[in-house]
Amino acid sequence: MDTVDALISPQGSLDILTLEEVELLQKSTCSGLYDLFRQCCLAVLNCGNDEDDIDDLLARNKPFEVEIVRQPRGALLQLYNAPASAFVNGEIILGIKENIFAVLRDIVYTHNHLFKSSNKQHLSGAKITNLVFQILRHAQALAPRRTPKIVVCWGGHSINHGEYKYTKQVGYELGLRGHDICTGCGPGAMKGPMKGAHIAHAKQRCQDYRYIGISEPGIIAAESPNPMVNELIIMPDIEKRLEAFVRLGHAFVVFPGGVGTAEEILYLLGILLHPSNSHITMPLIFTGPSQSADYFAQIDTFIGATLGPDAQSRYEIIIDNAAQVANTIHSATQKVAQQRQSIGDAFHFNWQLHIEEAFQLPFVPTHKNMAALNLTQTQPANQMAANLRKAMSGIVAGNVKQFGIEQVRKYGPYCLQAEAELMAKLDNLLQSFVDQQRMKLPSSKGYVPCYKVQ
Repeated sequence: MDTVDALISPQGSLDILTLEEVELLQKSTCSGLYDLFRQCCLAVLNCGNDEDDIDDLLARNKPFEVEIVRQPRGALLQLYNAPASAFVNGEIILGIKENIFAVLRDIVYTHNHLFKSSNKQHLSGAKITNLVFQILRHAQALAPRRTPKIVVCWGGHSINHGEYKYTKQVGYELGLRGHDICTGCGPGAMKGPMKGAHIAHAKQRCQDYRYIGISEPGIIAAESPNPMVNELIIMPDIEKRLEAFVRLGHAFVVFPGGVGTAEEILYLLGILLHPSNSHITMPLIFTGPSQSADYFAQIDTFIGATLGPDAQSRYEIIIDNAAQVANTIHSATQKVAQQRQSIGDAFHFNWQLHIEEAFQLPFVPTHKNMAALNLTQTQPANQMAANLRKAMSGIVAGNVKQFGIEQVRKYGPYCLQAEAELMAKLDNLLQSFVDQQRMKLPSSKGYVPCYKVQ
């Protein structure tokens, strides 16, 4: 594989690093921050190469190194053996350069405000929300004077061509109506809406469009930022990533996907089902081309069987009609603006949304934690959603995250224990994701399940 050595200067917003911060990011230290930064940088440099095998990526780029060169005017980055695809005529692509320094910005900031804190283990509730706000503010993602128009688009990285084309159509229709796009920043359904919106924004001569990509260290290497992202934000973990979506977004569109998409759906529905959020306007649409109708019917059936009809009433399913999706979202975001004004909530951050700690506290997908999940239907729907979300999160980890892959490699598949009736529903849903190749991108290896339901 062709590689490049390069010295690159800061791009985008980056505070000058202290000597202590530079030391923490050196390879010789024991902080673990260097390995995290190296892996995230490698993911950004791999932009545009659609793959989700972190082992292959790390093995293929084993010689890659990054070194921070401190100077009075700011930090320089010395890259060794970087993927040549990130460079043109010897110069790093500007968007990739911006995103590398966004990674540096967020990793250093998060370390200083979370991992150095003596109260890290006790950070919960309102303090977690405040941290999410601070990270977004530091990344300059909060825009107080913009009307509500951020549409969060969720969906799988492993989707077929027809589904991908449809995500671009929806993005195009949203872009014509002036909406910004926020996704998980990866390929597939995270990339398509941004590409479609970009064409529409160009037609409408929009100059301040936003393509926001929110990721986290555990998943960024498996879902490298797509080339359309112009605002990359790295949250500390999946729970804070999900909270950033729902605090920042004004409307939600869900395309076909696998367990990661199911996790996002369960997260949002679980929050909306809490009595404290009954007054919150949160537009949510499931959509795909005609070939995806059965997929959404199955998702809808699973939600009805596990969370109940109240959960089903919180979303609308629109099949094969991109214009209708965009019109519905456009009207709904105007209602969001009216409601935020009436209750005195901010446009740029949804402070009024109540989020239980069950959705905020990090879930570590060890075999013990996965087996201990309460998957019984005697609990309230919002608690059921929280536990099902954790189950899906663990499977995502086993599929694409380094920690989860190592756990499964060492101890075998995760074991989910559920009541017989719920077990059948969960097993059917997960097996459909496997059959439709939604768990991972198709490859010569074939998919080996990282879980079993019993």
